[in-house]
Amino acid sequence: MASHESSYTPGSAIEKWVDDRLPIFRWSKEHLMDYPTPKNLNYWWTFGAILAIMLVVQIVTGVVLAMHYTPNAAMAFDSVELIRRDVNGGRILQAVHAVGGSMFFAAVYIHIFRGLYFGSYKAPREILWILGVLIFVLMMATAFMGYVLPWGQMSFWAATVITSIFAAIPIVGDPILQLLRGGFAVDNATLNRFFSLHYLLPFVIAAVVGLHIWALHVPGNSNPVGVEVKSSRDTIPFHPYYTMKDLFATVVFMIPFAWFVFFAPDILGHPDNYIMANSLVTPTHIVPEWYFLPFYAILKAIDFNILFIDAKLGGVIFFAGSILVLFFLPWLDTSKVRSGNFRPMFRPFYWLFVANFMLLAYLGAVPPEGIYVLLAKFATAYYFAYFLIILPLLGRLETPRPLPASISETVLTQPPSASGADPALAAKPH
Repeated sequence: MASHESSYTPGSAIEKWVDDRLPIFRWSKEHLMDYPTPKNLNYWWTFGAILAIMLVVQIVTGVVLAMHYTPNAAMAFDSVELIRRDVNGGRILQAVHAVGGSMFFAAVYIHIFRGLYFGSYKAPREILWILGVLIFVLMMATAFMGYVLPWGQMSFWAATVITSIFAAIPIVGDPILQLLRGGFAVDNATLNRFFSLHYLLPFVIAAVVGLHIWALHVPGNSNPVGVEVKSSRDTIPFHPYYTMKDLFATVVFMIPFAWFVFFAPDILGHPDNYIMANSLVTPTHIVPEWYFLPFYAILKAIDFNILFIDAKLGGVIFFAGSILVLFFLPWLDTSKVRSGNFRPMFRPFYWLFVANFMLLAYLGAVPPEGIYVLLAKFATAYYFAYFLIILPLLGRLETPRPLPASISETVLTQPPSASGADPALAAKPH
């Protein structure tokens, strides 16, 4: 599918001169316009384009904000207020960047869960999936460091708590912690380090996104039925069909984005973060941003020793393992069928996993006390059981439904006839 003949013809002498030396126009036509794409992609497949646009929004707004931000512990909080109050368009600019982070993660979670349901990580797309998980990890690092920059109470104490988990790692933990903080406590050196990395990492993400798209164009897009492309009858050009579909989905996605920016820019932030950081006053309950909450709940759930591993180190292991397990998903899921639409046993476990993930997000936001602690333990157990036990066993125990012969068979009104007649003709009224 990835290899197709080019239909590009230079339209002018200048275009031909450029094409002979740097075939950027030819590449754009082959990979952005004429690229053969499965004809049955639905709106769940538009979030890749939405994420690319959101990355551009975050980089552009971040670069402009960096022009006015002061990475100094004594002035950072006031510089953010200065941006909001005195910089032309600063309030909107800051809101777009802050809300954009949350919308970016909302889109990436949808993108990931779509991949989990439709088996987008299975051969030959393992590297595509691994690069996607790497982008997710880089996003989490970038967002965490960006959350610290306003230097509010919750920013400061979240940085203190989250960075302290490195101290639980034997031997190398303390050196890593001091290197990350720039000292023995979260202070001005920490803020400078986080600002530098927060500025740099989005460009690293953009580079990995380029690899991600490259890895996508080698085997081609997955699709809702999970059947590989058999012929050109299964595909349509990416432009104008999917460019218009992606554009429409992006406009719809931007509606709630704009609502948050213009009407509720601070609703997703913690109230304590609008108080300047004070190392002598600890907030009642320290919570990170909402997109970290499921993993934060897993960290808090391990409050007991596991054999010779103490609770703190155990929490770090489970916290890191909850993300690292995603890298090995292509080999943990032993089923040969990609799409969850054809896996009757898989679907209830998958939707329970989705509900469990939302439960973890809720548990990450509440204090670790009472029934919440027990629920977090059960939710953490199911999270790991889904990847390490359920998916490997389902591939051996499940009897999937019969797959269609091709993508066209699921798209056309009538399936191909037994006589081998063209299904496109069979679908037409006589």
